[in-house]
Amino acid sequence: MIDIRRRYFMALVAGAAIPWPLAARGQEPGRTYRLGFLLPSARRSAAVEALFDELRLNGFVEGRNLAVIPGGFESVDDNLSERAAALVSAAPDAIVAGPAPPLRAVEAVTRSVPVVGMSEDMVGEGLVSSLAHPGGNITGISLLSPELDGKRQDILIEVAPGARRIAAMADSRQTPAYHLQALQHAARSRGVELSVFGVNGPEEIASAIDAAKASGAEALNFLATPLFSLPGTRNNQIVMQRIAAVRLPSIFQWPETAEAGALAGYGPRFPEMYRQRARMVVRIFRGAKPADVPVEQPARFQLVINLKAAKALGHEVPASLVLRADEVIE
Repeated sequence: MIDIRRRYFMALVAGAAIPWPLAARGQEPGRTYRLGFLLPSARRSAAVEALFDELRLNGFVEGRNLAVIPGGFESVDDNLSERAAALVSAAPDAIVAGPAPPLRAVEAVTRSVPVVGMSEDMVGEGLVSSLAHPGGNITGISLLSPELDGKRQDILIEVAPGARRIAAMADSRQTPAYHLQALQHAARSRGVELSVFGVNGPEEIASAIDAAKASGAEALNFLATPLFSLPGTRNNQIVMQRIAAVRLPSIFQWPETAEAGALAGYGPRFPEMYRQRARMVVRIFRGAKPADVPVEQPARFQLVINLKAAKALGHEVPASLVLRADEVIE
C-alpha cells in the first residue's frame, strides 16, 4: 500500500511536469485577464514579485494573457477612495487589495467585482460573513493576527525573561479595545505589566516608541498592523531606526522584519502570503465566485531570532529560545 505522503509527493512531481499550455486549460483561449491592485506594497517588492511568479506558474503571464491595471501599488490612506474608484471603472476581472482600509475603499465602490484581500482578521473586521462562506464579492486571507499577537507576546517575555514591564505598540485606528485587554490579562498572568501605546499615523510612531521607553518598558511588541511592520515601507524604516535608538528588544509579525534588523519576528512569510493570494486569483479567473471561495489562513509560521541585533542592544537571548527558532541570524 502506497503511503499517503508518497502519493502526495508523486502528485506534486507530476503536476510540476505539466507544460504551460496544459496547466492553462482552465482559462478561455485568446482571452486577456485584467487584474487590478490596491496595495501599500511597491510593484517591485519581493512579495508582489512572488505573486506574479505564482500567477505565471499557473498559466497567467503579464503581457501574454494577463494585463495589469496601472496605478494600484503604493496606495496610502489619503488617496484610497480615488484609486479604488478609478480601479473599478477600468473593469478588472479581479482585484487584489488589502489590508482593511484598501479593502473597504474597494467595497465602497463595488459589490460585484471579485476581490482577493488580506487583512489581520477578515471576519472581525466585517469584511466577510465567515471564513467558510464569505458571502459577498470579497474573499482572501485572514492572518490570525489576534491569536498571533498573543503568541508574540509570550515569545517576547521569553526573549526578556527579567522584564517586568513591556509595551504593546498598537494602531489606534484598528486595534480593538477587547484585544488589548486580553493581552494585558495574559501578561499579568505571567507577572508582567503591559502598557499600551496607541499610534494614529506615521507621524506618531517615533514619539510613541520614545514614550514607551520613558515609561520604563523593557521590551516592545509591535502588534499586527501594516502601520508598523509591512516590510520595506517607510513606516517600517522609521520603526527600525527608533528601536535601535532606544535599544529595546522588539518583536514583529513578519519574520522578514527580524532579517532586516529587528531582534525577533514570528508569523507567516510575507511573500508566501502573496503567493497564496495569487492561487486564489487563479481560482477566480477560472470561474469561481468569491462567495464560494473560503477565506484561507496561513499554514506555516516561522520564528526568526537576530542575535546580531541582540548583541547591538547588549541583550542576551536565552539559549532555549534560540534552539527553537526556525532561523537564527548571527
